[in-house]
Amino acid sequence: MLFIRLLSLFALLALFSPTAFADEIVLQELVDEALRNSPEIGASEARTRAAAYRVPQAGSLPDPMVMFGYQNEGWERYTFGKEPDAQWMFSASQMVPFPGKLSLKEEMARQDSVSVSIIHEAVKLKLVAQIREFYFDLFLAYKNIDLIRDRTDLFSRIEDAALARYSAGMGMQQEVLMAQSEKYMLLEKEEMQKQKIQSLEAMLNTTIGRDVNTPLGRPVEQTLSLKPGSLDELLSMAYEHSPEVRARQRMVAAAEARVKMARKEYYPDFTFAASYFTRGGGQFDDMWSLTTTMNIPLYYRTRQRQALLEAQAALTEANRMVEAARLMVASNIRDIYSMWTTSARLMDLYKGGLMLKTYQDFESALSGYTTGKTEAITVITRLKTLIDIEMSYWAQVAERQKASARFEMITGIAQSGGMGQ
Repeated sequence: MLFIRLLSLFALLALFSPTAFADEIVLQELVDEALRNSPEIGASEARTRAAAYRVPQAGSLPDPMVMFGYQNEGWERYTFGKEPDAQWMFSASQMVPFPGKLSLKEEMARQDSVSVSIIHEAVKLKLVAQIREFYFDLFLAYKNIDLIRDRTDLFSRIEDAALARYSAGMGMQQEVLMAQSEKYMLLEKEEMQKQKIQSLEAMLNTTIGRDVNTPLGRPVEQTLSLKPGSLDELLSMAYEHSPEVRARQRMVAAAEARVKMARKEYYPDFTFAASYFTRGGGQFDDMWSLTTTMNIPLYYRTRQRQALLEAQAALTEANRMVEAARLMVASNIRDIYSMWTTSARLMDLYKGGLMLKTYQDFESALSGYTTGKTEAITVITRLKTLIDIEMSYWAQVAERQKASARFEMITGIAQSGGMGQ
């Protein structure tokens, strides 16, 4: 009998030993810090700036060419000013593309730049979604620990009833040990949740851009308010705002400009040059010249035509990629919609009926066990079912919030945040 009481006391001390939960953390503060400090975001920003710097380069003329030199007659002496063909020569030339080519090059670079900036937006949205998912997983782990500790009291009630029946000679010692074993199994679940917290904190710190060992606090309850309406409404919003679709559409615009540019390559470019020749003194007159040269697309069958076919094929690819992006977005939205609506229904089912009914069943079974009408295994089973249902309820709460975060990542439409459930 003394052994049983000592075992019970040890289990209670282990379950209720203080755990160093840190201060609370707020979701938006983590998001803001990640957007400032994440190496991935920093790299994406630099890539976006680099793409923007390419736009004015594409629209600029090629560098002008300057030439200077000297021409002498004979090898034996310096003949400048003495012979008519001895002269110093100076010239400047500028290559000018056929009208319209520069603007098309600039348009291609601009569309590419916009596409990169949209991809940068998608990188930020993906990062924010990851932080939110880790945040809600962390919230769930802490909530499960709270639930385990709260329900330990109910196992203590079963243990007390078993001890009372055993002391009165109405029950067996096995029933007491069974109740105490379940308390130890709760302790095991709590330790598993603590290990999960450590893993989630490491992943969250890495995503934010912190040292992996930086201490984190306990997440406060946070709700991302996704108002899905109908699936068709969600799909329409996604097609219009999705960074993936918008980036692909910009790639189509850039490919269209490349097709126009490939057609322009059938026309020649021009190089204008001005030259000046000084022949020294007043004996010979100085000379000057103006010239224009242009390239002839003589090999257009193997060069310009093939380049046009290549650009047209790339345009077809870009259009198909837009279609693929729309299909992928639609698939993800359907998945998110199903997850969100299913979570909402399950939450109503758990909170509106199952939890209350299961708790009443447990109380009824415990009362029957006290009077000898119900077996201990029945009471324990009812309590374990209650704990499972309560954990499932909070798991669905977390899943619904993660669905909202994924919706924002796919569509780029911000969800409003609020406290509480």
